[in-house]
Amino acid sequence: MHKDKQLWRKVLTWGAIAALVYFGNVRLQTFLGERALAGTGLEIHTLEDGLRTAAATDRLVLADVSAIWCSSCRHFDGKVLADAAVQKLLNERFVFVRLEYESDEGKAFSERYGLDGFPRLIVLDAQGKLVARLPTVYDPVQFRASLSGV
Repeated sequence: MHKDKQLWRKVLTWGAIAALVYFGNVRLQTFLGERALAGTGLEIHTLEDGLRTAAATDRLVLADVSAIWCSSCRHFDGKVLADAAVQKLLNERFVFVRLEYESDEGKAFSERYGLDGFPRLIVLDAQGKLVARLPTVYDPVQFRASLSGV
């Protein structure tokens, strides 16, 4: 009986450690993602507001489906969206919409437009019609070129 208690104590201890590491990492990755997104300086719209703003300003919508804890998304935000030339182009021609992949809205949006995974970027007109699917690139010059082709 004594050995059973020791075994359970070890199992519970290691389980608790694993849970702390896992949940601590998710919180850390989320914090870093929020910081990277804020560092872009972009005005972020909901889909509904983005479509309405695009119609009122005669611009297209750039919809970004991401997960706030995703390291690839964070890299894209920090390397591409934080680039001054990318921001200038986005502000002139697009309304930036960010959808959280794991949210109900993000899931429905991904299903509607046939998106899998993240980050995924598409361009929509003001009525929500798909204009273009953009490649996920981590170079600001390449990204600007893909936006300029729209």
